[in-house]
Formats: sequence, structure tokens, C-alpha cells
Amino acid sequence: MTRGATGLRRGLAVPCFTADPADIIGLGLAAERGGFDGFFLWDHLVHDDMGDGPPVLDPWPLLAVLASQTSQIRLGTLITPVPRRRPWQLAKETVTVDRLSNGRLILGVGIGSPAYSDFGIFHEPTSSRVRAELLDEGLEVLTGLWTGERFAFRGEHFTVEPVRFRPVPAQQPRIPIWVGGALPAAGPVRRATRWDGMVPLVRHDDGLGRPSPDDIAAVRDQVQLARGSAAGFDLVVWADLEQEPGEVAGLAPDYTAVGATWWVESAQSAPGWLDQATERVSRGR
Repeated sequence: MTRGATGLRRGLAVPCFTADPADIIGLGLAAERGGFDGFFLWDHLVHDDMGDGPPVLDPWPLLAVLASQTSQIRLGTLITPVPRRRPWQLAKETVTVDRLSNGRLILGVGIGSPAYSDFGIFHEPTSSRVRAELLDEGLEVLTGLWTGERFAFRGEHFTVEPVRFRPVPAQQPRIPIWVGGALPAAGPVRRATRWDGMVPLVRHDDGLGRPSPDDIAAVRDQVQLARGSAAGFDLVVWADLEQEPGEVAGLAPDYTAVGATWWVESAQSAPGWLDQATERVSRGR
């Protein structure tokens, strides 16, 4: 897959906040027709601390349908909270979608948020420390099962007796893993250096938003320090939907100069997000 005129691969990320799966499927198909390089889905259960949020669909069946109806666009989640998904089940889901798509899956992972509505309501751990431990162990289990070799694991939270999972992913040596996390926390960056990419987020007064070029450069420097090089490592700019044609093209040079490889436009979760995302996709990348 080649980069466009901006020097960045371009993606779209949307919440699965609808009662009609066709809404998400239609957006994904339109994103491919519009020349986007990636289409990513949020992964939530409720998204409301009162336990009465919007309708929410599960991303994995939607990705499976899109995998079978598209041919070029990369597909994935941004982000899947590994701490609330059994890693052996996630291993089967990811391999299935990767093979359906002929190797186009990207798995975005994180500790999950909001902590109460996606964890606490169901008496799952809400502690950031515990969720980070579950994420790290879950990734070790997940990638061990992806190998197709006999695998066993014994950790603080997960135990797996010797087992072999087959088939293996279409992508080798593995499905790419991007780690999401809010800056300036150091833990997500350290975790990301062990995998294939990072989606750094920055907290603004109105929530999480686009990192600056300096933020991306700081992550790049830590990746280079930990790995010796940032080559082959994806640095993903998470941003709001482009409002005017050419807006991203104007911003892109400062980001490509510091090593960014993807620009992912995300819809917001407020009512009206679907119309906004549909209008954005209709303009193409």
C-alpha cells in the first residue's frame, strides 16, 4: 500500500454506536471506494457511566463482513481493550478476520476507557495498574497463540496449559499491533516499543485530541532509543474529522517530518456522528 500526496496513509475511525449494522458496513465500503487506506472501529460495551448509553454493536462481526466485501483497505479496531476480552477468544477472532481479509487486519489495543462503563459496571477491574497488567499478559498470550506452535503461559492473571491454535494469521510474522495511550503517561509508550505502532492521544479540555508534531517526535525518539530505529514502526496521528478539503494536506508536512506514518480521522460519539462521518467519507481522502 502506498502513501498518498500527504505522505501519510489515511484512515477513518468510527464508533459502533448504532442499532443498524448496515450503517457501519456502508461507511466501510464507502471508505474503500473513497480511497482511504484504513477503516477502524471503536470497541466499547456501554460508553455511559449511568449504564444507559447509545446502542452499541460489537466490532468483530462487522469487521468480518467488511473483510469479505472489501479488497484493499486495511481494517481494525482502535482500540480493543484487551483486559476485558479473553485473549484466547480474541486470538480466534483476529485470525479469522485476518484470513477473511487476506492479511489486512491491524489490531489496536489499550487498557480500555471509560473504566467504569466498560469495566466497573460488570465488576471487572477498573484499576489502571491491573488493566495494564492484563493488557501485557493478554498480548503475550495472544501472540503466543498466533504462532501455531505449542504454547503455554503462566502469569499473574492468565494461565494457559500447552495448546496449539491453528490456523495462523495470514500476516506473518504476526498481525500488526498498535498500542493506544494518553500522553504524557510513559507506560503506553514503553509498551508500544515492543510492538508495531502507537496511537498517542493528548488530553485537552474537551477530551482526547490530536497530538502535536512535538508529541509525535517525542514518541519517535523513545521508539528509536528502545529499538535502535523507528523503521517499520507506525506512528499514528489521531485527529478529528477533516472539516474542509485540504485541511489534512496542510498539516501533514509537519507530521511526516517527525516520522508520522498514518493520519486517522475519528468521528465523535455525540449524536449526529453518523451523518458527519457519512459526509466526510463522501468527499474521499
